[in-house]
Amino acid sequence: MIKKVSPESIKELRIKTGAGMMDCKKALEISEGKIELAIENLRKKGLASADKKSIRLAAEGLIQSYIHPGSKIGVLVELNCETDFVARQSSFHDLAKNIAMQLAACQSVQYVSIDHIPEDILIKEKEIEMAKEDIINKPDNIKTQIVNGRIQKRLKELSLIDQPFIKNSEISVDELIKEHISLLDENIKIRRFQRFLLGEGLEKRSNDLANEVSKMISHK
Repeated sequence: MIKKVSPESIKELRIKTGAGMMDCKKALEISEGKIELAIENLRKKGLASADKKSIRLAAEGLIQSYIHPGSKIGVLVELNCETDFVARQSSFHDLAKNIAMQLAACQSVQYVSIDHIPEDILIKEKEIEMAKEDIINKPDNIKTQIVNGRIQKRLKELSLIDQPFIKNSEISVDELIKEHISLLDENIKIRRFQRFLLGEGLEKRSNDLANEVSKMISHK
């Protein structure tokens, strides 16, 4: 027999997750009114339904900042959703903060996903792998397999959503987002990010200036 749930419980779950009212009601009925179990059920549902929502326009959201302790690494990330209502939810804000922290921790990440990596980067990575000494004498079909495997590994290192989530390495950032798509019942997208490292580029600019000064002196 399905346990009847109170409007107060539905409201509490909706506030915690931002999920739709009927989804909250069903999750509470299945979990016999237990809030934490209902949240887990909503997350599991998301892994099955997130792909269906991924084509929907996400034009609301927020820009989240994160400054790592010591103030030497800073991150800005734009996280999009479908409505202003979801953009105000604490769970959406927590997701944005976690993604910003992920970016601060994973400095090799340069793109949101593999799909965002430019073609010239792919070509360059393939050239690097094809020239490695350990595969030069291997048959072409074996060489191709090895190179493709190495390239995919390298591309995942550059891709944010392919990273293991820093707070739970059993799931990827992509799976983390899908869980929240379920909880909030909206499409969620990481649109862009920018990482700031203290002093980054100063050495290059200093060298450029030194070269310009040298040129000026040599022409006198």
